[in-house]
Amino acid sequence: MAKVTIFGATGNVGTFAAHTIAEIPYVSEILLVGRKGRENLLCGIAQDMKDAFAACGNYTELNWSTDISDIAGSDIVIGAAGTARQAGQDRLDLALGNAKIVASSSRDVGEHAPGAVILMVTNPVDVMTSVALRYSGLEPSRVFGLGTHLDSMRLKSLIASFFKVHVSEVHTRIIGEHGDSMVPLWSATTIGGIQISNLPAFSGLPVVEMVETVKTSGEHIIRNKGSTVFGPGEAIATLVQTVLGNENRILTVSAYVKSEVHDIGDVCIGVPARINREGVFPIPIKIDSDEVAQFQRSVEKIRRITSELMGLLKKEEL
Repeated sequence: MAKVTIFGATGNVGTFAAHTIAEIPYVSEILLVGRKGRENLLCGIAQDMKDAFAACGNYTELNWSTDISDIAGSDIVIGAAGTARQAGQDRLDLALGNAKIVASSSRDVGEHAPGAVILMVTNPVDVMTSVALRYSGLEPSRVFGLGTHLDSMRLKSLIASFFKVHVSEVHTRIIGEHGDSMVPLWSATTIGGIQISNLPAFSGLPVVEMVETVKTSGEHIIRNKGSTVFGPGEAIATLVQTVLGNENRILTVSAYVKSEVHDIGDVCIGVPARINREGVFPIPIKIDSDEVAQFQRSVEKIRRITSELMGLLKKEEL
């Protein structure tokens, strides 16, 4: 049984993720962590959630705290603290402010819960995963981000709808940045075990439009309802279950990649990784030449921004 801690638990994503994670059979305790001054809100969220647990017969222990030492003993720490993206705002616009928050909380994890796995959700998630990795001092396998996992699920849903098949029959993934330079792997996409390009209907697949829909999905949701909640929350819970269940599933998450994808790497970015109780382990893959070129550009973009941000953080500390 495991203890799951959520930083940024007063935000919409953190709150819904907690509610969903409580349904995972491996979880015995959830700790909601917020900043000082948010005690009343944390208390209210916890009480409301406990009422929900009572209604459905869930006995997961739920606690809240503003004392960072209480994270001791955590098996997974979810980093959801930071400023939410607003309509019309690029994920990268959030970088420096959120990086300061992530750097601080990651140091706390390294000090008080060094045995934990960190799952980063805060945007821009690829860059924040690198920040969490550096400032926590944990091994690369113990720090990963939501990355393109949800993007991959969005594309999977669109493909299933086009071909009129159950989503479980579609296997696809998006690698690279969780953002504009994401790379759909059509070369690795199958339906019912059949390479998608071998299906006659593939010629009519609106590839460009589908990818654009995935890229702008979060923006559209934010414009319409203010924030993305249910998709990210369920995606987070899936990853938590994969880790705690030692499932060894291959999912596409933001992880530190060295040379697993055509010798391209030295950055945290969305890649296929085997996930289990020990953490995340990128899978070596070979992809089509045009996908390699796109992935290279995505890596260079994130690597540049990460380097610039690390420099700014270092200056802030001087």
